Amino acid sequence: MIGLLLGEMLEQMGHQVCAIELTEAAAVIAAAQYRPDLMIVDARMGAGSGVAAVEIILRSGFVPHFFTSGNISKVKAVRPDAVVLEKPFGELELAAAIARTLDIAPTLSLTAAT
Repeated sequence: MIGLLLGEMLEQMGHQVCAIELTEAAAVIAAAQYRPDLMIVDARMGAGSGVAAVEIILRSGFVPHFFTSGNISKVKAVRPDAVVLEKPFGELELAAAIARTLDIAPTLSLTAAT
């Protein structure tokens, strides 16, 4: 349900949402299928870990991403360089995290939906 609400918020902000996944395995598959411009990943997923999913996805090439979490310190413990948006958050914080993530991303040829 939170993923659907986040998807609606992103669409209202003018972004196109290509996938909302609930498990680590589904997130990895969706990233390979859609090749998104940006991934917003919950650090804790229903089955598996969002952090682990990103590590697998990045093996195929860099994709700008940031994590959402209720506990930033847990994410920073394993990914100290990560951009992490603390839950709960609003549209302003989400927009800032997107901007920060895309500002630090290497130059890319972006072709997929955000």
